[in-house]
Amino acid sequence: MTEEERLISVVPSERQLEFQKTEFYAFVHFTVNTFTDKEWGDGSESPVIFNPQKLDANQWVSAVKSAGMKGLILTCKHHDGFCLWPSKFTKHTVAASPYKDGNGDIVREVSLACKAQGIKFGVYLSPWDRNCPLYGQGKAYDDFFVNQLTELLTNYGEIFSVWFDGACGEGPNGKKQYYDWERYYSVIRKLQPKACISVCGPDIRWCGNEAGYTRESECSVVPERAKDSEIISEKSQQEDNEEFRQRRVDARDRDLGSRELLRGEEKLIWYPAEVNTSIRPGWFYHVYEDDKVRSLEELVNIYMNSVGGNATFLLNIPPTREGLFHKNDLARLKELGDFLRTAFAVNLAEYAEISEQGALEKGVFTITINLEKPEQVKYLVIQEDIRKSQRVEKFSVEIKKDGLFEKVYDGTVIGYKKIVRLCGDSLSAPGVMTDCLRIKINECRKEPVISFVGVY
Repeated sequence: MTEEERLISVVPSERQLEFQKTEFYAFVHFTVNTFTDKEWGDGSESPVIFNPQKLDANQWVSAVKSAGMKGLILTCKHHDGFCLWPSKFTKHTVAASPYKDGNGDIVREVSLACKAQGIKFGVYLSPWDRNCPLYGQGKAYDDFFVNQLTELLTNYGEIFSVWFDGACGEGPNGKKQYYDWERYYSVIRKLQPKACISVCGPDIRWCGNEAGYTRESECSVVPERAKDSEIISEKSQQEDNEEFRQRRVDARDRDLGSRELLRGEEKLIWYPAEVNTSIRPGWFYHVYEDDKVRSLEELVNIYMNSVGGNATFLLNIPPTREGLFHKNDLARLKELGDFLRTAFAVNLAEYAEISEQGALEKGVFTITINLEKPEQVKYLVIQEDIRKSQRVEKFSVEIKKDGLFEKVYDGTVIGYKKIVRLCGDSLSAPGVMTDCLRIKINECRKEPVISFVGVY
């Protein structure tokens, strides 16, 4: 097997493929922190403070859909240990709160709202529980965690994502808990085999920051070692030596999957990126951030660089103490959805003459798109058939102007989806006027397999 054949032999699982198609989905951070005005709770908060008197899960889901999102992940339990469902394994739950006189189950309300409105439902369960006295006691705590994980995976319908972070603090006994990740994963695979395990998990990796930044080349084929880069566990480093530190692939590294980096790596995996950030500065609601909701331009830029950069986009929207999305967040979500629906409403390529040519010169492949008439083109969307792996490494875009082709864009990887912005970063820029575009694939691991081209 040649090196190129080895690289393209790495392909997504069916669950990863379906997850990538979700593209854009919501995070909802909601717990006692919403009522204490904190980002991280310490586990000592009384459930009595938790009383969202107007909570409306259908409002959340309607707002998420208005932005064009296809899923919602709920923080069922954050680091404070307070459960949004009536867990049988702790008293620190919504059942001990005034909400619905102790008869509430917010996980159920949200899961049912998602099902009713046709979007996917996912769960976040913090491995770090600052309320649980078992934390730091090894298997005893793992048993507790698995019991709560089992509740979430058996009582709330189909789950598309189980989202873990690696927060690892000190327990009441002064010891850290070293999580039995493999045990957690096996429970998820057994109970929800279609669910992807994200960030501290083998299916979807963190892009490396919470600001919405992405790499120029977001690769899906990476060294197997990358899947442990966010896990706080002894397995991430067996001994402290310089060689390991130098070779360790971290989610924050600029290059995770170039051909040069992968050369010599024994084991490769399909591990696509997720970009996660919040619509506000904080992850939980704070009234002083009501005027700090991200602008439309900023959200569009993140969308274009994530969904349009071979990654997925997880956007957090925090409910208020009433249990509703704030009007400013609602307005921005709809504005974002309206923009995306308008920008990608009509694919001019559907009415164009498209011709493909194989390796003409030095291995260059070309796709030529002849439009019916000159148009202002703002966006070019290109997708590879990732069932046959990620193949394109460098490409360029040319437009015909005065009878001659002129290069207007240089790119690297394509993967699941690449959105080329021919109008630059400005939402109001007009784009380029042309009746013919040409995509030149200049470097690839094997013959490219392009599954979709869109011109907008």
